[in-house]
Amino acid sequence: MSDRSLRLTVLGSATPFPRPGNACSGYLVEGGGVRVWVDAGTGTLAELQRHTDLGDIDAVWISHLHADHSADLLTYFYALLYAGLAPRPPVPLLGPAGIADRLAGFLTSGPERSPVERAFRVQELYDGHVARIGGLTLTSRVVEHGPPAFALRVDDQDGASLVYSGDCEPCPSLVELARDCDLFLCEADGEGPGHHSAAQAGRVAAEAGVGRLLLTHVGSRPHPNAPSPGGGGGRVGEQAAVMRAVDRAVAEAALTFAGDITHADPGLRFDVLPGAPAYALSGTAPDVLFGSLPGSRTGAPAEPRSGSDSGFRAEICPGGWSDVR
Repeated sequence: MSDRSLRLTVLGSATPFPRPGNACSGYLVEGGGVRVWVDAGTGTLAELQRHTDLGDIDAVWISHLHADHSADLLTYFYALLYAGLAPRPPVPLLGPAGIADRLAGFLTSGPERSPVERAFRVQELYDGHVARIGGLTLTSRVVEHGPPAFALRVDDQDGASLVYSGDCEPCPSLVELARDCDLFLCEADGEGPGHHSAAQAGRVAAEAGVGRLLLTHVGSRPHPNAPSPGGGGGRVGEQAAVMRAVDRAVAEAALTFAGDITHADPGLRFDVLPGAPAYALSGTAPDVLFGSLPGSRTGAPAEPRSGSDSGFRAEICPGGWSDVR
């Protein structure tokens, strides 16, 4: 895997708060010789350090300012200014309008405003915003979530592409942005204002003609027709609820999208290749919240594929869920 090839690593996918073994929304995108941290939900700063040094992050992109997508910017600020990292210019921070003042509001504890701009070189997003970071092109589109929110498309120099919905309900701008992308990372927190159901995520993936659907931000609220868990409570009951929600989401998405569907298990990593069929390699099953292998539609292990016909390679990274007890 060249450091110029496009890669996505899931740092966390929990909603609306971090769970044991699963941080909130956050992803590491690598390619074109650079590393971009996409969404900084609670717990993702620690997970980020499993995969790269904090001083090696070339830019940060934030979809919207809800805490489960941005809260770890606060502690990243302290790391950048006070943790003895190698001297470097402020890190580019791409986010919705007002992001600098929002951070300063949390960080300021005296009469003088916190020096947010010493840590971050802020670029406020707008519909159609394009940024070039190394060999990657980042395109942002406004999507419908409630507060100002954006979806992201990342294209590399070889023609590989991935799209991240952020949090939003189905909308034409997301379909346009995701058109023909190789990997579509879409939230499935539940049908309603500002969010996708899993079936809606599948429908958007089908309409956009994407290569593979990766479901994230799957809520664990009880399904109205779901049977009672029938015993178990506390941590065990929570694990079972999350597992049922993920299995249900993958099954529902399969009703509207005929391609490959995977859940964004934390630690899952994809190498994205342009225009090739998408297969996920089976890895070590995480034993904290899920009992099924990643890359599986029904809980059975995905068939490992290799060679030039594989559009994706996926694996559980060392230090993923399986080492959290």
